[in-house]
Amino acid sequence: MSSEGRSARGGWTERLDTRARRVVRSSTGDNMIQRLTVADWLSLAALFWAWVGAVLFVQGEVNWGIVAVLGGFVFDKLDGYYAREHGTPSSFGRQIDSFIDIFTYLVSAALVYHVAMRPHWIASAVVGFVVLMFGGLRLIRHNDEGFVGDGDTSYYHGTTVVHTHLVVLVNYFLLQFVPFWNGWVAGLTIVAVCPLMTSEYKAPKTDNAHFLVAVGGAVTVALCLGLELGIV
Repeated sequence: MSSEGRSARGGWTERLDTRARRVVRSSTGDNMIQRLTVADWLSLAALFWAWVGAVLFVQGEVNWGIVAVLGGFVFDKLDGYYAREHGTPSSFGRQIDSFIDIFTYLVSAALVYHVAMRPHWIASAVVGFVVLMFGGLRLIRHNDEGFVGDGDTSYYHGTTVVHTHLVVLVNYFLLQFVPFWNGWVAGLTIVAVCPLMTSEYKAPKTDNAHFLVAVGGAVTVALCLGLELGIV
């Protein structure tokens, strides 16, 4: 073998060796798991319940699926509260939170429409895509820009994925209780509100807003249990 061939082969194996050592170090040393804080683990608990909800949705258990996803919502709120109270908010944690929000609010919303409201698979494909596209762009922008400040009040830039998820749930209940409501009207309503997530609208982040969301969550759970048990 020529000296040039040996040199080329040696360079290739050295590079491979270096990469292998990096992989070993990352899996045994200071890896991502070790960087997770309590707030991050609370976020991952939200992901777990979002996944439980997704499994229930595809099994046709829509009401129980919604309840499970709302359990994920509780953990999603707890992670931010814990991080603020214990001084551990970070850009890394915000990225984890946004990643999990995709499943907790966007994927679950698309699944609720697909399983319980779709009049046709094409409608489901369009509605699901629009929810995921605008919701994903909204989360990317929030990661990049953070909150918009205005005096003592912080604002979300555009409506949030929680607002969009709420619109989907409202449509689900309208379909249960209003005779003329149907999957086409629900789909048009959902598609119409999705661009607001990337708009210039400022959604205030206040205690009153959190209280209203909590009340809405409690009402949602009550309605789901009522439907499931045949009470309403």
